[in-house]
Amino acid sequence: MGRKRNIQEEEQGDPSSSAVPEKKNKAASQSQSQDESASLHHGFEPYPPSKVYRLVEPGPVLLVTTGSLADATHNVMTIGFHMVLQHEAPPLLGVSLGPWDASFAALKKKRECVLAVPSVEMAPLVVDVGNCSADDLDGEEAGKWQRFGLQALPAATVEAPLVGGPDVIANIECVVEDTKMVSKYSMWVLKPVRAWINPDKKPGEGGRMFHHRGDGTFVVDGEVLDLKDRMVKWQEFQD
Repeated sequence: MGRKRNIQEEEQGDPSSSAVPEKKNKAASQSQSQDESASLHHGFEPYPPSKVYRLVEPGPVLLVTTGSLADATHNVMTIGFHMVLQHEAPPLLGVSLGPWDASFAALKKKRECVLAVPSVEMAPLVVDVGNCSADDLDGEEAGKWQRFGLQALPAATVEAPLVGGPDVIANIECVVEDTKMVSKYSMWVLKPVRAWINPDKKPGEGGRMFHHRGDGTFVVDGEVLDLKDRMVKWQEFQD
């Protein structure tokens, strides 16, 4: 009887041995869950500090023109790093433009530029402009303007041109106000002196800005959320 029982146990296998892999799998799953929980901070996952620009880069992609239309030294480039610094007295904007950009020397020399706001219809063209440097176009008359079919128009107060066309939302003529942060951060403080808006492409009325997410993807203006009634401390900045 004892031998038969042993043979039957051998044939059926040891129940405790089949439970070992299950226990290991369960333990591994619990360990992985604990590791994931340990990496959370109050429910938030870690995010690389080197990529936070993707989270706080909400401004529209812009075209920047520099140089002089009169002497045909005008250039155009694409930027995504910029910010509002001051509403008024005077209004101030900040743009990041460094010596790696061909427009840097022109902005340093002339101390003025134009910021053009393109609508989403121009997105592929604007990206192509951003992939092209004026240094790559030596000998090509009118440079990027001709290559991409951009229209350069005389500005009212600065030598750099406006960007023309039905899909340009606005042009902002600027002069350099402060260069203290240029050498360290490539940050230029600009003062808008004149601004022009396309009546057929006003934001929310036919004009839709597009915003770089920092990884080659873009978001486009969509639904407008009107909370003017709640912004009681900022009514002087409302229309």
